[in-house]
Amino acid sequence: MEAEEMVIHLPGRCRAPGGIGETMVLRHKEVHHFFFLPFREQPIYSTRAHVFQIDPNTKKNWMPTSKHAVTVSYFYDSTRNVYRIISLDGSKAIINSTITPNMTFTKTSHKFGQWADSRANTVYGLGFSSEHHLAKFADKFAEYKEAARMAKEKSLEKMDLASSPSQESPADIHSPLTPPVTADLCRINGTGDDVTLSDVSPNSMLQSDLSPTTPTLAHSPTTNKHWEAELATLKSNNAKLTAALLESTANVKQWKQQLAAYQEEAERLHKRVSELESQSSQTNVIKSQKTELNQTIEELECTLKAKEEEMVRLKEEVENAKQLQTQKDELTKKLEDTDLRNKELEEQLADLEQRLEASQVDQENLRKNLKTLLEILDGKIFELTELRDNLAKLIEDS
Repeated sequence: MEAEEMVIHLPGRCRAPGGIGETMVLRHKEVHHFFFLPFREQPIYSTRAHVFQIDPNTKKNWMPTSKHAVTVSYFYDSTRNVYRIISLDGSKAIINSTITPNMTFTKTSHKFGQWADSRANTVYGLGFSSEHHLAKFADKFAEYKEAARMAKEKSLEKMDLASSPSQESPADIHSPLTPPVTADLCRINGTGDDVTLSDVSPNSMLQSDLSPTTPTLAHSPTTNKHWEAELATLKSNNAKLTAALLESTANVKQWKQQLAAYQEEAERLHKRVSELESQSSQTNVIKSQKTELNQTIEELECTLKAKEEEMVRLKEEVENAKQLQTQKDELTKKLEDTDLRNKELEEQLADLEQRLEASQVDQENLRKNLKTLLEILDGKIFELTELRDNLAKLIEDS
């Protein structure tokens, strides 16, 4: 891998259980573009913490994903109204979690908090240096969670307004372009009789959409006139489409006839060209053959020159290979000598260790003997002292 490339592991995208994520190769300048620029995300709050993930096997133990405290940041995407928690450990993305309204950040201790990410199928844990940092992070989590909830509600409201009519309910209005489901359509879809979609032409489907089997709707006279005008327009369009279809069918037949005539003319011209070529003068044939032979000779000379150059290159490679083989043999011999020397040194080391152990045993025995002698000497000195005292008493008594 080149020096300007780095591996990015995206958590939560691995299909295998216990996997770390999908691996992607990005250049150094593309990392910021990959995570932030496509959606114009901006960091809005950052802190430092130790990052953990729940063990996917036991679902109980925490596994550290960073050896030291790393930067954990909230990012906001203004174009999509999305909040994300992102943390990078060098070139590895260890947190990539999108905040949703159903997430909850739980403080499990004075300096530790966690939240579950259902999309990534994991639980993230953060260990902070102080209780203040944990409280600040939790407050920001709740704030951005509420903002995400409000953004989701606004988007749902916009979708409801866009999908619902302005005044009347969907149950009371059917667009002429989307007629209600009838028995004919059920049969076309395969839920009625034996009529299939391949048996029904577009013209028949349009006629079934405009058929009087559509339920009569209760509208005002103005609305009825509007639908009647729409129906007349659709009938007119249907007639035009039918005429265009018939005309295109006739044109197809005419084009087939013209194509067959063109093919016959092309075959005749091809035969004529062959005859003219066979009737050309012998001189032109010889000149063309000579030119072709000259070109062939030049190509063969170029090929021969290229082969000679390739042979020279191969000879050089063979010489280099021989030199490399010689160097390899020398290195192999040196390695064998080194191995023998290492074995000798290991044997000498083992011998020295045995001698050292024997010397330690001898010293221990000598120490015990000296201790015994000292005890005997102390006893003799004590006896001499008593003898001296007794002699002194005898002298004094006499």
